[in-house]
Amino acid sequence: METVNLKINGIDVTAPKDATILEAAKLANIDIPTLCYLKDINEIGACRMCLVEVKGARGLAAACVYPVNEGMEVFTNTPKVLEYRKTTLKLILSDHKRECLSCVRSGQCELQELSRNLGVDFEDQFDGAKNVSEIDDSAPHMIRDNNKCVLCRRCSAVCENVQGIGVIGANERGFATEIASPFDLPLNTTSCVSCGQCIAVCPTGALYEKTNVDDILAAIADPEKHVVVQAAPAVRAALGEEFGLPIGTNVEGKLAASLRRIGFEKVFDTNFSADLTIMEEANELLERVTKGGKLPMITSCSPGWIKYCEHYFPDMTENLSTCKSPQQMFGATVKTYYAEKMGWDPKSIVSVSVMPCTAKKFELTRDDQAAAGVPDIDYSMTTRELAGLIKRMGIDFNSLPNEGFDSPLGSGSGAAVIFGATGGVMEAALRTAVWTLTGKKDGSPIEFKEVRGTAGIKEATYDVNGTQVKVAVASGLKNANELLTKVQKGEADYTFIEIMGCPGGCVNGGGQPRVHAKVRNFTDIRAERAKALYSIDEANTMRFSHENPDVQALYKEYLGEPGSEKAHHILHTSYVKRKVHEYKV
Repeated sequence: METVNLKINGIDVTAPKDATILEAAKLANIDIPTLCYLKDINEIGACRMCLVEVKGARGLAAACVYPVNEGMEVFTNTPKVLEYRKTTLKLILSDHKRECLSCVRSGQCELQELSRNLGVDFEDQFDGAKNVSEIDDSAPHMIRDNNKCVLCRRCSAVCENVQGIGVIGANERGFATEIASPFDLPLNTTSCVSCGQCIAVCPTGALYEKTNVDDILAAIADPEKHVVVQAAPAVRAALGEEFGLPIGTNVEGKLAASLRRIGFEKVFDTNFSADLTIMEEANELLERVTKGGKLPMITSCSPGWIKYCEHYFPDMTENLSTCKSPQQMFGATVKTYYAEKMGWDPKSIVSVSVMPCTAKKFELTRDDQAAAGVPDIDYSMTTRELAGLIKRMGIDFNSLPNEGFDSPLGSGSGAAVIFGATGGVMEAALRTAVWTLTGKKDGSPIEFKEVRGTAGIKEATYDVNGTQVKVAVASGLKNANELLTKVQKGEADYTFIEIMGCPGGCVNGGGQPRVHAKVRNFTDIRAERAKALYSIDEANTMRFSHENPDVQALYKEYLGEPGSEKAHHILHTSYVKRKVHEYKV
């Protein structure tokens, strides 16, 4: 790697030749503040918070986009630089709705942190005109409050550059500029897929998920209701971050304990229905392969991906697995099999999920998601919402004991837990499909490492009894578009495809704990959280979904066999062909 030598604040630094001043400063443990910058996503130098002095250069330079060169001398904290940053921040605050005490981001707001670090009082800013915007709460998963927007453009950048959707962007010009949909249309009238990636990268409280926490607490307090909860695999790899634990800490035991102390009657694990999903999905794949069904078959676990497919690849909805997602399968199982087992009226059950995903809030409103005649899932909370609820209930999370989930819907295999990482669904399905096709109980492959990792698109070919099985994995919808376009053009031929709506999979879902830009820019949070899931899998004595005894009991006692008529009624769903919104003046 070719390098250059420079000085930053008098410190000798050696940096890669293609590095920016911001990246070089990081190597010297010098923190340069940013507000708009996100590495590989939004590198536009717009906010001007990262301005630095470069010896010999005219004016100040934006460190996030200014390249280093041999012999450069940089100064990041001169009186001139600090005054410029302070003035810029005051200008931003002059058009900002300042309600920090009640804001959802209070204590986790990058604007608030900058104000504190630079010594700017929220009342010590320029007087003058202020923009006043109407709050858009039209979407099922989120609320947009432009009164708190700082025009950093992170949200529009991730929507366009990462997800390839671009339903939000800068409207108007100058002081009137705002981030909105074309022609200021409500978000729910666009082809937004509810992925929540915009929420995850927003530095302020301008974007946040809709919440039903008060409704959930009311249900828990109702003696006539049976309130049960399930927690997704990826939640246990991220929830601890909200309580000061390192990124990628496995808090499965404390997760179960906290849910029990909140007051849920039964605390279950979505890993159970992840195993159930594999039973149905692997069976569906084998049927399509042996009976000439529609190929490639594409996974259906990610509701953001499903809605994207319905909008942008409607002709490929026939390729989608008809399996409900693990969230919905779980809810359907609770309100049929488990309700019958417990003698409960399905109408008295309130089924709650804790998910790393904001699109799950949309998914539970879809048609054909009511196996018992009532919604499979009543409420879905994000990881962030659960963390807020734990704090609200006065629970000392880090002091909780490690507890297990309730039976029989609390068991899961190692194959189930890796659903939370990109490639995990594919690997779990391959474990069971290959085991079934080869008939080998011993010696069947357990790990398919070719489909692991955070690369946007991964491909592999496996020889199964002489048959070449070609698979592909994509995460992030722009990558999905690239992959499926090749399939449509006949440039790629696969048997099975896994697609996750969020880059890196559920571990990087739109409902996961927000990570400060200065950490996100230099740490692969997707990989760190995924490590926790693979560690759980590796330590599990049960690593195949078909080995789950509680799933076996479900089939024996209730469903019959994978793909049965009863299983189809309860565990499978249908899709619609949507149009991309056509904007007309």
